[in-house]
Amino acid sequence: MQNNQAHKAKVVTFGEVLMRLSPSENRKLQQSNQMDFFFGGTEMNVASSLSYFGMNTQQITNVSDDLVGEAAIAAMRHAGIDVSAVNKVEHPLGIYFLEVGASMRSSKIAYNRLHGSFANIRPEQVNWEKTLENCNYLHWTGISPAISEGAYQSLKEGLEIAQKKGIKVTADPAYRSNLWQYGKDGHEILNELVGLSNIFIGGVNEINEILKTDFSFDEAGFIEASKKLISECPNIEKVFDKIRTGVSASWQKIYGRAWTGSAYITTPELEITSVVDRIGTGDAYAAGLIYGLDHYNDQKALEFANAACALKHTILGDANLVSVEEVLEVMQGNTGGRIKR
Repeated sequence: MQNNQAHKAKVVTFGEVLMRLSPSENRKLQQSNQMDFFFGGTEMNVASSLSYFGMNTQQITNVSDDLVGEAAIAAMRHAGIDVSAVNKVEHPLGIYFLEVGASMRSSKIAYNRLHGSFANIRPEQVNWEKTLENCNYLHWTGISPAISEGAYQSLKEGLEIAQKKGIKVTADPAYRSNLWQYGKDGHEILNELVGLSNIFIGGVNEINEILKTDFSFDEAGFIEASKKLISECPNIEKVFDKIRTGVSASWQKIYGRAWTGSAYITTPELEITSVVDRIGTGDAYAAGLIYGLDHYNDQKALEFANAACALKHTILGDANLVSVEEVLEVMQGNTGGRIKR
């Protein structure tokens, strides 16, 4: 935890930048002839949010060497992300299509990413020693090593260097079975990479996937799963989880819980009754947690993460465009949404 409020920690993120294409006003693709687009991707979303919180951020990725890649770089710059470690390559930028659901109709996503620019990243394209200079946190998710062998090997090298440098590694190792197409066992790789990490952002489901266990999802199960993870991966210090209850696509409830290595902590539940956009809400939680751990104690960090996640449900697009002050207001119970004049 940093006590000096003038301190601006540096956070490095590694992952794919995607173009998101989506019909407006909750339309389905078949009833649309135009679409809105945004640039995002889970790690970029985390970096964007942390930039809005005032932290220094840098993204490592590949983009296409064309006007689309240039637009993606411009979007990162606009969000305040350092793009000096972004490579331009002769492969197309990954894209995904999103139909935004409403009420009882679920949102639907279709990806086109497995042969894109990031999927073709190679370890020799990443200068980890330079990028990790003066770095405080390195953040990764389970999506990146699932994309390709090159992405896995690049990330592994970075995590090994980060551990040697004493950089705090935050891991959001969600297992997406449909992405693991290049012949490797995703569970084994995620277990290996989590072993090179310090903060685990996930819950019982992720732990069960990685360790091939069957812990229950209640409080006792979460605590036992967390203890098992820490025993299997001793570099892991703490486990932070987000619990979501979906009343409908437009109505969500969330709260946070954590095992700090010595205590179980939790937050009050926040309710979002008019969801604007669910994409990037988990990334907003991760960003809120990283900011919180850098500035507060574990309890306040968890509350900050949960409030940041709740606010993202009200923001259109992938990134959580809210300030620290806005998050703190929600933490203090100001959820009425009154107009500020």
